[in-house]
Amino acid sequence: MNDRRILRITGRDATGFLQGLITNDIRKLDHGPIYAAILTPQGKFITDFFLSKADDAILLDVGAPFADSLVQRLTMYKLRADVTIEATSLYLHRGLGDAPEDGYADPRDHRLGWRAYRDQAQVDDDTDWDAMRVAYLIPENGVELGPDSFILEMGFERLNGVDFRKGCYVGQEVTARMKHKTELRKGLAQVEVSAPVTSGTEISADGKPAGTIFTQSGNHALAYLRFDRARAAMQAADATVTLMTDG
Repeated sequence: MNDRRILRITGRDATGFLQGLITNDIRKLDHGPIYAAILTPQGKFITDFFLSKADDAILLDVGAPFADSLVQRLTMYKLRADVTIEATSLYLHRGLGDAPEDGYADPRDHRLGWRAYRDQAQVDDDTDWDAMRVAYLIPENGVELGPDSFILEMGFERLNGVDFRKGCYVGQEVTARMKHKTELRKGLAQVEVSAPVTSGTEISADGKPAGTIFTQSGNHALAYLRFDRARAAMQAADATVTLMTDG
């Protein structure tokens, strides 16, 4: 699990500072770790992460490719606040089943197992996490999640990654408007595919663009779809694509 970076955030103003930036309610850390994201003022996704308490600090678990830019953005926002952001030498460990004493259940979905932070790298994990993401409709930063993403289209409410009662944060106005005043016409969905398809391949329906295929596992995949076109027979390269529905 060396594709993650674990940051330590400390300082008298750390809690209030994060509360004004992230999509979830930082006060929930009193009851356990949380999943959240930081957005642009226009409500577009920047990056997602996990937050947990560790003594007098807050640990932030973020994908390694996005860590430096996140630190730069947090530093830009903190101004004169008493907040320190520093790297740690901790490694992410993951597994299925009940969480160990030093771990916690994944706050997005309990079926994703547990996460823990340790001094040594994990060497014994052979879990097919992509297969689990496809099965449980879990987007990943840099794959399904990107700079054009809106978090509600990508399932953040279902994944416990956004709080609509916490008050203001960067991008909150757009997110709240999407929640209360519009019907989502696009979003992440699970589809069935008849053949292997390269991630990023366009999906079409009746000759019109209908979405994009992303992570595939077996004959199922995650796709970003236009729902008004997803009811028709769809195609991606040489594969037939069918929207999976509950029941």
